[in-house]
Amino acid sequence: MEVLSLVQTRRLALVRAGLLRPDWADFPTGSIGGEKKARAAAMTVVRRFGYLQLDTVSTAGARSHVLVLLSRLPGFPPALGEALLQPGEPLFEYWGHEACWMPMELYPAFHFRRQAYRRHPWWGDLLGQHPQVARRLRRRVRQQGPLRSIEMEGEGSRGWWDLKVAKKVATALWSSGEWSIRRRRNFQRSFDLTERVIPETWRKRRCSKAEAFDLLLLQALEGHGWATTGTLAATWRLRNCRPDLEASLRRLQEKGLIQACGRENSGGRPQKGWIRCQDLELADRVRRLRPRSARGVLLSPFDPLLWDRARVAALFDFDQVLEIFKPAPQRKYGYYCLPVLTGEQLLARVDLKADRKAGRLNLLNLHYEGTETSRPPNATARKAAETALDRYSEAVELSWRR
Repeated sequence: MEVLSLVQTRRLALVRAGLLRPDWADFPTGSIGGEKKARAAAMTVVRRFGYLQLDTVSTAGARSHVLVLLSRLPGFPPALGEALLQPGEPLFEYWGHEACWMPMELYPAFHFRRQAYRRHPWWGDLLGQHPQVARRLRRRVRQQGPLRSIEMEGEGSRGWWDLKVAKKVATALWSSGEWSIRRRRNFQRSFDLTERVIPETWRKRRCSKAEAFDLLLLQALEGHGWATTGTLAATWRLRNCRPDLEASLRRLQEKGLIQACGRENSGGRPQKGWIRCQDLELADRVRRLRPRSARGVLLSPFDPLLWDRARVAALFDFDQVLEIFKPAPQRKYGYYCLPVLTGEQLLARVDLKADRKAGRLNLLNLHYEGTETSRPPNATARKAAETALDRYSEAVELSWRR
């Protein structure tokens, strides 16, 4: 079995993510201008991973899906990042590892999930439990057109996940594939009939479950570079289907598309994983790279490089913790921290709060790795954090200060 060093694995992950040698990743390298060019650049990023995870939190001045694009595309307009999903665009919204925007060509691969989600994975048989609500919603959308979440009837309930019955039923109709998300405006979803959102070409295509698994696992490896079976499964929420997962990995291996590959482990035995055969040469090239370390970039906590916490710890020796749900006194780093990447290291994390009225990006906390104080351990970390904040504040058109 081929075995990669930790350095190779880390650099391969960064290259495939477009964060180290973007030219090697076939990402745009210059500043992009104009909406058409910016949309095409954004689709390059989405197609690399197969998804762009969505998140509601905008306290740092931009939501996660916009942050992912800003970190890779110099000059990308933040407002466009919120409006990528529009009628006619080659994107659809669905469940990946979380709610994501995905390239339209993956729509047939989720046929198995739409079938499985006829019973909602969290709430059970909502359509069977609330048939009258489902009928009213279906009739309204068919006769009156797209329906926004805030337009649904019914009174809200207390509790973070205790949504209105109508909203739950609408989510069930979407999860089962009967409805699709037409667009998002101010992050509000508009539901519509799937036949009015997804082009017929893609609706009529059918992937068997085996074909879907093969396609999705290859897509996951395209974004990760090297990954364990667990990371591949988590990328698409492929839980409780180990036999299907293992059968797919065997098929891909027999076709010469992937290869079993280990990663050097301080514990002794290499950690088992997988790599696309075409990436083995790239893994050799990255071994000779000399990454620059002065220029920093802020990453979303839900960046494709960071959402798998165990993987981040293994590759970067970095505890990717999210403290949104902790009471303020219990937080170590802050409410919504953005890690600072420089070269191939995560050297710091910043907690930001945007004040649009004042035109400021307030720096609430700046934590440098390896120290329990705000004093940077060296000039490289200080410079990386400053350049990352400068770059991000310019992108969101806010001035930053402590």
